[in-house]
Amino acid sequence: MTDALEGEGFRLRRASADDLDFMVALASHEDVEPFMAAVSAREPDALREEIRRSEAEPEQHGRFVVEVDGARAGVMAFETFSHRSRIADLRSLMLLPEFRGRGIADAAARLLVRHLLFDLDYHRVQLECYGFNQRAIRHAERMGFVREGVKRKAYWRHGEWADGVLFGLVREDLE
Repeated sequence: MTDALEGEGFRLRRASADDLDFMVALASHEDVEPFMAAVSAREPDALREEIRRSEAEPEQHGRFVVEVDGARAGVMAFETFSHRSRIADLRSLMLLPEFRGRGIADAAARLLVRHLLFDLDYHRVQLECYGFNQRAIRHAERMGFVREGVKRKAYWRHGEWADGVLFGLVREDLE
C-alpha cells in the first residue's frame, strides 16, 4: 500500500520516519502503555525497525498512522503470522484518549482488516489482547471478530499473570 486508505473522517497511512517521535510518545502514554503487550515495540530503535520493515515488505508487515483532520490520532500494525495459510496478526492498536469514543478505532481497524483480506489476499486476521483489557475485547467484538479462546494466565504483566484472549476473523465473515 503506497497510498493512504481513506475512511469517513479519518485517514490510514503507512508510518514513516517522520512519525517516530509520535509513535514513541503514544506507546509510552500513561493510558496506553499498560494495555500494550509486554513485547510491543516502544523504544525508538525498535519502532524505527518496524517502520523500515513496513516500507520494505508492505504485504507482510505494516505499521500505520491514523490521522483525523490531519492530526495524528493513533497507530496500528499487522504482521504475517503464516504465509502458507495467509494469516495476519492485527496488533498494536493505540489511540490517543482525546480521539476515543468517536468510533475512529473501529472504523480504522475495519478499513485495515478489509485491506488485508480483500486487497492483500489474507484469508484470516487474528488478534490477541490481555484479559484485563476490556476496551480491546469490546473493540474486537464490535469489529465482528469471533472469540476463539483464552490462554489462561499466559503472560506476566504488571506483577501478576494475565490471560490472553484470542479472536479471529475470516474472509467469509465479511463476504
